[in-house]
Amino acid sequence: MEPNDDDATTILATCSHTHLFPGARCHLRGLPDPTAFATAPHPIELYLRFPDGAATDAELHTETPTLSVPAYTTGAGTAIDAHTWTIRDVTATGDEVELTIGARSAS
Repeated sequence: MEPNDDDATTILATCSHTHLFPGARCHLRGLPDPTAFATAPHPIELYLRFPDGAATDAELHTETPTLSVPAYTTGAGTAIDAHTWTIRDVTATGDEVELTIGARSAS
């Protein structure tokens, strides 16, 4: 389900590629204070949108920064398994927050 004005707890995240990998980036949009979030991230639900039109829900965890992404299918029909990714970096960029994906998490 795509986030809307009635779902304030889900944040839109546009991703740079059709799948995640170390170094890929996702831009979180609609956070009330991007600079504060980048300084002290907190757990949130995300709606990941990929450039090929594919989309899926995800969860950002911050005890050990990770992004949990369920299985989804790319716009070209490629099945992507569920993965949990470490977060390498969280940076405020204007009115967005950029997440840089790290390695797949062992957990």
